[in-house]
Amino acid sequence: MLSILTAIGESPRNGGDNFGRKNTVGFASQYLRGIFRVDGFIEFITTTGASLAFNLIAAAVILFIGLWVAGFARKLAKRLLVNAQMDPTLVGFIGNLVYYALAAFVALAALNRVGVQTASLVAIFGAAGLAVGLALQGSLSNFAAGVLLLIFRPFKLGDLIEAGGVTGFVEEIQLFTTIVVTPDNKYVIVPNSKIGADNIVNYSTKPYIRLDMVFGIGYEADIDRAKAVVQDILASDERVFKDPAPTIAVTELADSSVNLAVRPNVTVADYWGVYFDTHEKVKKRFDQEGISIPFPQRDIHMFSAN
Repeated sequence: MLSILTAIGESPRNGGDNFGRKNTVGFASQYLRGIFRVDGFIEFITTTGASLAFNLIAAAVILFIGLWVAGFARKLAKRLLVNAQMDPTLVGFIGNLVYYALAAFVALAALNRVGVQTASLVAIFGAAGLAVGLALQGSLSNFAAGVLLLIFRPFKLGDLIEAGGVTGFVEEIQLFTTIVVTPDNKYVIVPNSKIGADNIVNYSTKPYIRLDMVFGIGYEADIDRAKAVVQDILASDERVFKDPAPTIAVTELADSSVNLAVRPNVTVADYWGVYFDTHEKVKKRFDQEGISIPFPQRDIHMFSAN
């Protein structure tokens, strides 16, 4: 290396004050010739090359051990979330988030070991992340709402909900959207931000749901007899909960009928089945018992001119 420094040091003296482009080229060529001479090359390998090789090996070790630790942390996080009975979608998301966050930290540490200025890289990625965040503001709000839905779980798969202007059964909860199938079998994709910003009605949280029906009888009909018929119909239906007992009461004295409110409790799955079957059975039994079901009618009185 002494010969290299001697060759470098001679260039300014030979060029004098006019150390221009020619002297610069000569300086570089003399430096390279100094390196590629046998003694200079050996000295370069034993000093600079050895240091560079050590840094590369250290960076590789950091990268290998760091990625192994990141993989272990991902498995550990998934195991803890599964034991906490978290949603499978959230388990996979948080596990991958832990892995990639640690992997990015390990990559920066490895680059810093080989001499790369990581501060500028962090600043560049931070500015790029800010720009992307502003451009994808709507998608990020859906993402944040999806994470909150998966964490707090106001509903689960298969629940009948009313949210975001849609009523139906939850088929899938994703990070950006929730898929709902309506009772008429429509496939609706609802943004999570819309669900999170609105009221959520979950009909499946409780073991039963109340079914509201109204049956009208004539004013001349026996109210107690009509109530007993309806009570017998509900008692014979195994889908109707016995506790709490169904409610059967007079709810209105309408213009042409006495209206009975009938409110049995059923599961969500049996809701429409009990609704349709009860209406049919009530009509048939009222006909058998001679209980009239009035309908709107108008009496017209005609008078002669005299």
